[in-house]
Amino acid sequence: MRHLPALLATLFTLPAALFTPPDTHAAPLPRPDHVVVVIEENRGYEQIMDKFNRDSYIHALAKRGMLMKQSFGVTHPSQPNYLALFSGSTQGVTSNACPNSFDSDNLASTLRDNGLSFASYAESLPAAGDTVCVSGAYMRKHNPLVNWQDTRLPADANLTFADFPKDFSRLPTITFVIPDQGNDMHDGGYDEADRWLKTHIDPYVRWAYRHNSLLILTWDEDNYFYGNHIVTLMVGPMVKKGVSEQRITHYNVLRTLLDFYGLPALGASTDATPIQDIWK
Repeated sequence: MRHLPALLATLFTLPAALFTPPDTHAAPLPRPDHVVVVIEENRGYEQIMDKFNRDSYIHALAKRGMLMKQSFGVTHPSQPNYLALFSGSTQGVTSNACPNSFDSDNLASTLRDNGLSFASYAESLPAAGDTVCVSGAYMRKHNPLVNWQDTRLPADANLTFADFPKDFSRLPTITFVIPDQGNDMHDGGYDEADRWLKTHIDPYVRWAYRHNSLLILTWDEDNYFYGNHIVTLMVGPMVKKGVSEQRITHYNVLRTLLDFYGLPALGASTDATPIQDIWK
């Protein structure tokens, strides 16, 4: 006991930081001026990131930004994955049947209710606001916004890809880009989709680096052979370069989009964490 006073004196002179609990709060997310989310179709991670495609535009994007190596769809087939990404719920849908109509909160309505904006640009959609189920290579099952049109969302948020602005500063806060089945790997091949992305999306990517904006390139689901393991890429000036091993699904992506702007989580995204540790 005779050494106790000296021991206490030593403790009281140690740096206070040693007694401070570690900060368990995640770093704040960025607030992009614009986010463009492009959704591709029916390919597993291994099919996209294999050695045979290393010279592709998709691989160039992966090197430029962050490759989410453990990204997964939530179910099969296509349509409920799009609904999950858009609303935080598959809405009880288990097929690609059309039409559906819902009156719940979703990404677009939440943005609009808070003074922000959203639009979907679907390739080969016959006309803005069209609710057709099938038109050539356009499929409504890949355009989730339409299922809330006239209940929670106006027709002018459902646009054709021909309406995609050349002046990217006119883009809404968050944009979904829906290539048609000839260019999203559903019917066409990898090379066709890769060329489409380089032609139509790369101009936005180059602009985004100068204008605090972000590209998210993801897939709805795999081809049933890879455990629904898909590719998700994040590319923009606020993103580190590299590969992330954190496990994410469409719900984590949705939660991240909402958290960018301080908006409430939707559905199953409430229990999903936003994507962390990839931001500069």
